Amino acid sequence: MKKLFFVLTVFVSFSVSAQELFVFTEPASNMPSKSLGIRDMNAFMFEKDGKLNYHNMPELMWGINKKWMVHVQGFISNRQEGGLKAEGGSFYAKYRFLSKDAIQSHFRMAAYGRYSFNRADIHQQEIETMGHNTGYETGIIATQLLHKVAISSSISFEKALDNKPDYKFPSTESNSAMNYTLSVGKLILPKVYKDYKQTNMNLMLELLGQRLNDNGKSYLDIAPSVQFIINSQARVDIGYRQQLYSTMKRTAPNGVVLKFEYTFFNVFK
Repeated sequence: MKKLFFVLTVFVSFSVSAQELFVFTEPASNMPSKSLGIRDMNAFMFEKDGKLNYHNMPELMWGINKKWMVHVQGFISNRQEGGLKAEGGSFYAKYRFLSKDAIQSHFRMAAYGRYSFNRADIHQQEIETMGHNTGYETGIIATQLLHKVAISSSISFEKALDNKPDYKFPSTESNSAMNYTLSVGKLILPKVYKDYKQTNMNLMLELLGQRLNDNGKSYLDIAPSVQFIINSQARVDIGYRQQLYSTMKRTAPNGVVLKFEYTFFNVFK
């Protein structure tokens, strides 16, 4: 833990206008009002026996106004026999309820909720409604922007249900959990801002944890990543997620994530 604290301290101590756009978590800020975004997330996760789990999660995002945004997402993976199969989807909504602005800094807080449905087999103790479990998640996010550094943290409650029609959630396992995250992002390029067409590069470090409510089992992951913002509309993320410790069964916690995103501004008048 001392090494982890040192890494976070170094990351935050970089000289501090960064985007609050994280790879593994959502910030409290919303996408621009009346805009439409498309995103495709590709996760290449490694099992202990060497098998590669591939998950594809296409997503449609709508910035309704400065307070509300919604996402609709699909889940596709190769875990089942027969190659890639559609396994389910989710609906996500976020409401920004607090904004405090200052020169070269601001603070945001938001509440969010997700409902997911999934028909894949239930194969691990970890609860994950984004791609594995039918269920819901609700939580709060706080994000602070300090010139070139963004710091964000969240806490949430997550509940797993049966993966209908064939897989009931095991009665011997905990079906609810508390999740917690800490994300730090730093704008590296450009050194001097000239216009919106400049490509921005952000470096990030994120901590992702979960504790099962019924048995106290937990895990903590670390996820470094790099992000490119092109022409202020296109976004490319490359991240790696690595388990630091775990006392629960997880099928494939470590792997690479690639995200591609594009935003269409002022789609809705």
